[in-house]
Amino acid sequence: MKRLAVMVSGGGTNLQALIDACAEGKINGAIVAVISSNAETYALARAARAGIPTHVVSRKDCSDIAERDAKLIKILAGCDIDYVILAGYLGIFGADFIKAYPRKIINIHPALLPRHGGIGMYGINVHRAVIAAGDTVTGATAHYVNETVDGGEIIRQVRLGVLPTDTPETLQQRLLDSVEHKLLTEVVAELCAE
Repeated sequence: MKRLAVMVSGGGTNLQALIDACAEGKINGAIVAVISSNAETYALARAARAGIPTHVVSRKDCSDIAERDAKLIKILAGCDIDYVILAGYLGIFGADFIKAYPRKIINIHPALLPRHGGIGMYGINVHRAVIAAGDTVTGATAHYVNETVDGGEIIRQVRLGVLPTDTPETLQQRLLDSVEHKLLTEVVAELCAE
């Protein structure tokens, strides 16, 4: 069974999808730690309800990214993890963190990368960009994390049509409900089956 650490910054709906998939035996893995960049996020309550140890490592509490990454590496080393899953995590890692976990950090991005990726492209910003560009198709991408923001090797993408009536908020919710949660749990299940 693979040992997973999930990193979050927000409400934790992708985290909940992973918790449920592990509990249902769909993933041959266990979430052994949830690390948040935000002490106030609802994702921490989700983890606590599931009995998963939580940690908060906020960038604002560290002198720089290197210090934050060193704290993260120390936590993860103590958990003996196999994969780090970014489920709505908003931090950007330095080279030392990425080198510590080569091809072991997985991210879910709410667009069809490389379109609408990179610095500043997260959460509702992505969906605003999709609509502003007049895209008729969007989707989600699961990818490995490397030193280029949203530039790592793509594992899998799933498409979703953009409706003429979509707002950034309705598009975000439809993508989460019909694509993102399923894609993330399937990709993690495949990695844990290897």
